[in-house]
Amino acid sequence: MTTPFDAARPELASLLGDRLVTTLADRDLHGRNETYYPLTLPDAVAYPETTEEVAAIVRVCNAHKCPIVAYGTATSLEGQHLCTQGGISLDMGRMNRVLAVNAEDLNAVVQPGLTRVALNEELRATGLFFSVDPGANASIGGMTATRASGTTAVRYGTMRDNVLALEAVMADGTIIRTGSQARKSSTGYDLNHLLIGSEGTLGIITELTVRLHGIPEATLAATCRFPSVEDAVNCVILTIQSAIPMARIELVDEQMVRGFKKYSGADLPEVPHLFLEFHGSPAGVAEQADLFATIAGDFGMEGWKTATTTEERTALWAMRHKSHYASAALGTGGHIWPTDVCVPISKLAEAVLQAQRDAVTLGLTSTIVGHVGDGNFHAGISVDPANADEMARAEEFTNALAKTALRLGGTVSGEHGIGLGKQKFMQAEHGPALAYMRAIKTAFDPNNILNPGKILPALD
Repeated sequence: MTTPFDAARPELASLLGDRLVTTLADRDLHGRNETYYPLTLPDAVAYPETTEEVAAIVRVCNAHKCPIVAYGTATSLEGQHLCTQGGISLDMGRMNRVLAVNAEDLNAVVQPGLTRVALNEELRATGLFFSVDPGANASIGGMTATRASGTTAVRYGTMRDNVLALEAVMADGTIIRTGSQARKSSTGYDLNHLLIGSEGTLGIITELTVRLHGIPEATLAATCRFPSVEDAVNCVILTIQSAIPMARIELVDEQMVRGFKKYSGADLPEVPHLFLEFHGSPAGVAEQADLFATIAGDFGMEGWKTATTTEERTALWAMRHKSHYASAALGTGGHIWPTDVCVPISKLAEAVLQAQRDAVTLGLTSTIVGHVGDGNFHAGISVDPANADEMARAEEFTNALAKTALRLGGTVSGEHGIGLGKQKFMQAEHGPALAYMRAIKTAFDPNNILNPGKILPALD
């Protein structure tokens, strides 16, 4: 049986030559993911080098109704990059340059395959930095497509706040630009923010203008521990309500600390901790830390330990960023079923405690770690994909957590996105608005070639 890719293959091969790859090794690499989804092979992998090539590839795919899925660094946690309906995995790794740094305007123009770490290395001599830090060394394009956030979002915002303009290839191959280097605009529909977080279902991002920030004069990181998760979370709530300008404020529960000890050899008591960072002038940083410590003391805080050198801070956040693998180390299956929710800050303690109770009730090993300064937290459930009963209990846990978040006025994902895993909650969260999302998808991509099968649940 002839597939859409078979029909498109001659034209794509003529266009790309040896940059259209169908070897099993390449397809296998692009069919893997960080979590529990099964291996999902694309029909081929394409390696474009320019926006014009992306547009030409998309035009061919659209003509033959061949699915096409953009691929960055494959760090997404809901299967966003998997070619579930076959077709082309569009690897953006060769479009990885910094095109311009506009220091006076505090922005940079970059290609989508550039990673956040590579961008900050390029910026090192300018006194500026790109703030969004989801942990993984993700591509800027992928972070934009999934509307990523991370440990610094409480101070500097998410990708939604830090992408000023985009260039994108639409489903018919048209190249458009959205937004500008200006900090605000009152013209037309906001296509910039419509594409941010669309997970490659509305267009393929080929260039970005991102906001930069000045490197703070002083930085202080710290850790401290609390008698209970409730005490730690209530400390966070009061800290945010007190308008202390935290740069990072991360919760790790006792199970997560156990994972850090097993995976990274951390020397921490197995009780809930907060990992913190303060940015500003030397005097400002000291004042922020003192104000936080005063609040934390009312919640039983102990073990205050600071990290002032770059090496100490790097080690601290490297441990935090490896929480995915530290969670996996606690189980026997070597896999994690990750999930996240975001709730109003006043409901955070209730949501975290309910998640912990649900894990115990279901007999699951689950860690809690989160960017709790903005009400977002993650649960990492240790699973063995071959154990059907354990997988069923993990799914029951994620369903319950999503329902808890919605009941408390929150969202089923504050960071990971929808992809494959959370489509079933879209109706409950968005109600009649979901029909308008479908209408937008149809208008932008009538042949449904751009990352089909993601975000929007199948119609009954």
